Amino acid sequence: MTNTASTVRTAVAVSLDHLLAAVRELRIGGRWERASVLLDAAEVTDPSARARLAVAAAEVSLESDWFGGTSLARARLDAAEKAFAGAHRHDRWDLDCLWLRHDYLGLVHIDGSFRPGPDGKDPKALAALRSRAENLRERAPDDVRRGWAEMYLGLIADNLFAERDLAPGHYETALRTADSAEPADPLLAREALRHLGDHDHDHGDHARALERWSRATELGARAGAVPGTLSQQMLLAVLARDAGDEAGAAALAREVARWAKAIGAADTEAQANGFLAGVDPTAPPAESGS
Repeated sequence: MTNTASTVRTAVAVSLDHLLAAVRELRIGGRWERASVLLDAAEVTDPSARARLAVAAAEVSLESDWFGGTSLARARLDAAEKAFAGAHRHDRWDLDCLWLRHDYLGLVHIDGSFRPGPDGKDPKALAALRSRAENLRERAPDDVRRGWAEMYLGLIADNLFAERDLAPGHYETALRTADSAEPADPLLAREALRHLGDHDHDHGDHARALERWSRATELGARAGAVPGTLSQQMLLAVLARDAGDEAGAAALAREVARWAKAIGAADTEAQANGFLAGVDPTAPPAESGS
């Protein structure tokens, strides 16, 4: 008997909520291509469901851009705008937050490199981004989303305005929100702890930094956030080097580089290799005008 290869199209019924939950797990696990394929294969007729799928696809692409160095999010965000307009939905908070994250990334990463601080950037663009984050905070439909807006206000203060004294207050608020929300948001807590620990480290409080970075690593791993946990492991390598354990720091960085390469997290891989070459990934932003 001769078998003829053919493509078989099989329809599988699954709730939209379950589909989006699966996509979320793939996304935070660094399986961006698989998540995108799954979303693109979904067939829906309801305009609101189509808009939710488009927003989810934009978020997947944005995280691919963030960790993998791709440039996919803009096209997906434009597609989400069209889908959203066709759905006649009124609450566009999630889509607006994705645009904020996309534009923040464009201002803090230039030509593939992390370039914090206001120097060389349009002051009006920086001020507009901060205003948009404040607007997101004010109209957030729930505590967790409000916490994420607060988190980005901290990142904008830290990495775009070089306001190192102002940012931790935003992170502390985001952390309290993440821990007190029902249900709690471990990824928001992880993000806040990561950046609070960075400030502890800059102030020479390595014990406090270790406490916060260790908890952030645990939260990320428990949530299944593979790229985020790898980037968090880099900070633990920094503390090992600070403590004089160069062999341990190098061993951890090599593993981070190996894992990051395996999942396509190009930026994390480059950071790990830079660390092995002696670059400090936690060096504070240069002061404006310096």
